[in-house]
Amino acid sequence: ILGSQSLKNVCITWMMVCIALCVILPCQLLLRNQDRSTVIERSNDSLDMIEMSGFICGYISCVFYLGSRFPQLYKNFRRRSTEGTSYLLFALAMMGNCTYGLSLVLKMPATESFRALYFLHHLPWLIGSFGVLFLDIFVTLQFVLYRQHKEGPAGLVALEVEPLLVNEEAA
Repeated sequence: ILGSQSLKNVCITWMMVCIALCVILPCQLLLRNQDRSTVIERSNDSLDMIEMSGFICGYISCVFYLGSRFPQLYKNFRRRSTEGTSYLLFALAMMGNCTYGLSLVLKMPATESFRALYFLHHLPWLIGSFGVLFLDIFVTLQFVLYRQHKEGPAGLVALEVEPLLVNEEAA
């Protein structure tokens, strides 16, 4: 019960943060567009509120995206099985993360002076895409290590030990 209450609190907090961001960021964009005529030209190296909010969202996204793989990795490890897990989901996610990460790398500016700034501006998304790709390689290894061979010894069939319906009265 403690775990489910903590998960509920995290979900509620996350929803509040998302709602706040959905309200604050459009307001900031509107204010920025209205004040654009009166604002003195800013330096290219400085960050305004919108860009900083984008970085914060990027890093939060990165943490959640990377964190999304650990529960499955842990569950597979504890059960020593990947049964019920779709490898196609992970394979397609790996291809998507690989092509997304490569698109960011291939768009990198040719001039050395802009390269470092580009890299810093795209760092959370690079970490997210290549980091999850790295974790998905471990999921792939689990699929290889824990795969079940189709033919069992002497045609034995595993019997179900837990009932599907618990605390149900007979109809």
